[in-house]
Amino acid sequence: MSAPVVAIIGRPNVGKSSLFNALYGERVSIVDDMPGVTRDRVYARANWREREFVMIDTGGIEPNTDDEILKSMREQAKVAIDTADVILFICDLKSGLVPADEEIAVMLRKSGRPVVLCVNKVDQVGEPPAQMYEFYNLGLGEVFPISAAHRLGIGELLDELFEHFPEQTERAEDDEKIRVALIGKPNAGKSSLSNRMIGQDRSIVSDIPGTTRDAIDSEIMNDFGSFTIIDTAGLRKKGRIDSSVEKYSMLRSMAAIERADVCVILIDVVEGVTEQDTKIAGFAHNAGKASIFAVNKWDLIEKETGTLEVMRKMLLERFSFMDYAPVVFISAKTGQRVGTLFEKIVQVQAQSRRRLSTGMLNDLIAEAVAMVPTPQDKGKRLRIYYATQVAIAPPQFVLFINDKELMHFSYMRYLENQLRKNFGFEGTPIRLLLREKNKDTGKGRYSNARNQPS
Repeated sequence: MSAPVVAIIGRPNVGKSSLFNALYGERVSIVDDMPGVTRDRVYARANWREREFVMIDTGGIEPNTDDEILKSMREQAKVAIDTADVILFICDLKSGLVPADEEIAVMLRKSGRPVVLCVNKVDQVGEPPAQMYEFYNLGLGEVFPISAAHRLGIGELLDELFEHFPEQTERAEDDEKIRVALIGKPNAGKSSLSNRMIGQDRSIVSDIPGTTRDAIDSEIMNDFGSFTIIDTAGLRKKGRIDSSVEKYSMLRSMAAIERADVCVILIDVVEGVTEQDTKIAGFAHNAGKASIFAVNKWDLIEKETGTLEVMRKMLLERFSFMDYAPVVFISAKTGQRVGTLFEKIVQVQAQSRRRLSTGMLNDLIAEAVAMVPTPQDKGKRLRIYYATQVAIAPPQFVLFINDKELMHFSYMRYLENQLRKNFGFEGTPIRLLLREKNKDTGKGRYSNARNQPS
């Protein structure tokens, strides 16, 4: 049985994200005074009384609205309610009981799920203020006063949620899930691709750039394996990040890259490759993540003989520092080649975790040196004594040499190419570390040599 799911529900700007962060123990959701900054569901795992549970932070519910984004937020909250074991309904003491709270309460009672009601912004300890008691009129039972900002009343609230958790049963934990981060410029189609990959409208899809502000996780299983799909906020140029919400979204996107196994870099084929695309790809490359270029909106391009190969060649020229990454031409809208994308995700993740024996590695180095001798300077030639692999994801190799000043970048590139030619490593960066062997002490020091995006 999966961990219990708690959906945090309420109007915009009542403190849902602040409570989410208080329950989780670190800043996971965006917190801002601007109403509606949490536009999608955000998931996190927490633990109370040795019981793990999942929290869903939702966009605020506006019962009656014609605004497209607010309507989408309402639908997303309904999905969260439908998947929850317990609903945590949060109201705001300072604004008091309002008609929207009453309409939400009616919807929650109809859901049939257990509901725990709390009133936020009760910022003083002691006897609750008299105005809190009006929330009993919602007919949802006990009312729990809390202050998410000051972490007051959180323990009692968690105890009440715990009482509504389903009976615990043994469940198998799947540690083989591949974590896939969908990254790219705003409006490149990340949310559309996420929805297509998981088979439901999980993220809000809109023509308005930047409608996904948090990184959204979805766990799925299909014929290709088990995956956690991370739909990230669109990464913008720093000069265009003009609010704290956008800044925090970018940081969350960067964090999503860090915790991913594979990054799918979406390129809008209609707009073409931009400088921002190369910067985003550089983030994944420098983080050492296995990566795939997904050229989206391919259904909108008029094709001629060789169009695909021309586009592939142009793409690899623009991303010369990541020529190891495969390219898949897709349409998130129609589903074209999404199956191929899953296949590539599995392949590049496996390649990033590949290990070579020391014997195989040194045989390759010896053959490479025999074909192309090591560089020399002023009569002194570079000597590679031996090599060994020290890490995976990305694969990292240490070369023990006599003098790192003799190792030219071009020869490093040659050795990397020989590794790829003989052992694959498609889709993953390779790190070559240099260690000088001191003749007097036998000790050495590392020098990290890697390709950097231009």
